Amino acid sequence: MRRITLPERSGWRDQAQAVGFGFHEMYGEPYWVDDAAYVFTLEQIERDIEGPTEELHQMALSLVEDVVGDEAALERLAIPREHFDLVRESWRQGDPHLYGRFDLAYDGTGPARLLEYNADTPTSIFEAAFFQHNWLIDRIDAGHLPQGTDQFNYLQESLVEAFAAAFPADRLFHFACWMANEEDRGTVTYLMDCAVQAGHQVDLIDIRDIGTDAQGRFTDMAERTIDRCFKLYPWEDMFREPFAAHLRPGLFVEPPWKAILSNKAMLPLLWERFPGHPNLLPAFFDGDPRAAGLARAASKPFFSREGENVTLLENGVAVDAVAGDYADAARIVQDYAPLFEAGGQHAVLGSWVIGDRAAGLGLREDSSRITRNLSRFVPHIIAAD
Repeated sequence: MRRITLPERSGWRDQAQAVGFGFHEMYGEPYWVDDAAYVFTLEQIERDIEGPTEELHQMALSLVEDVVGDEAALERLAIPREHFDLVRESWRQGDPHLYGRFDLAYDGTGPARLLEYNADTPTSIFEAAFFQHNWLIDRIDAGHLPQGTDQFNYLQESLVEAFAAAFPADRLFHFACWMANEEDRGTVTYLMDCAVQAGHQVDLIDIRDIGTDAQGRFTDMAERTIDRCFKLYPWEDMFREPFAAHLRPGLFVEPPWKAILSNKAMLPLLWERFPGHPNLLPAFFDGDPRAAGLARAASKPFFSREGENVTLLENGVAVDAVAGDYADAARIVQDYAPLFEAGGQHAVLGSWVIGDRAAGLGLREDSSRITRNLSRFVPHIIAAD
């Protein structure tokens, strides 16, 4: 594994705008990095990333099976008691899921270690699936990379297959997000296009426009019944919405059982179930005496986004932290794993699962050891033999 630099493609920003990648810059800073790439060997991808990702996914599913039958575990995960049955029924009736992203620490020399699982509302799928693939084709065509250079990227075809296999095209498929957020809107628009390729009729709505009728059915602004809806909106917030009393299994994607996997409290539960697993880091609930024995650690809120309120600890003393809106939230403490570092940038691997298949990779880098909202997306390649 190494980081290389390349000449920037001429006109790539116009290309990005033309395909709906308006968020190639965010917060006034560049997000997409066009003049660099991370390089892997095929063995590193297959042995250290693809295989472990599928194993971690199966471990996560087995954790759900345990938790749905254990009220104490549901409480530890901060799932509201009034929604226990919703989560249980969603799992037991087999509500299908679409995708998730494992964030991994990996330096090319040892096992990839799970930092967290973005199981409910992961973004960066458009840039990982579509834009970095186009980047690779352009690079080969321009002679910047040799013929035979590859990428771990089956994402778009896997998404289309998943939309076709898991969701019958027998009703209108709504897609919802907070439309004012350009990244969320771009992500959902891309997923909606994949659904169209799979034969679905679709409509895009703002998450704030979801309502209910007199019978408790979910409706859109045109008063059409919402019978299936992809929502880029976290379950911990769905549970607090005015319509929460009307939530039912089989309606939303990701399904309610993903609430078990979409917060960092699943990390100590995974460690309890699979202690010593080479792809896991020791993790404990805040206040557990074992957490004090970690020389270097990361303290993380159950629910946070973009690294908010994550604190790095050395011998129990904070050495780095990010501010945010989750300062008073329940927390876990996880053993520290150093990220791959090159040129002052720290890289996190985002390994994607589509359905139950490891399907692709995206990397984000940050000048901080805590990956934040100013992290940048860098494409990757598998070196040609």
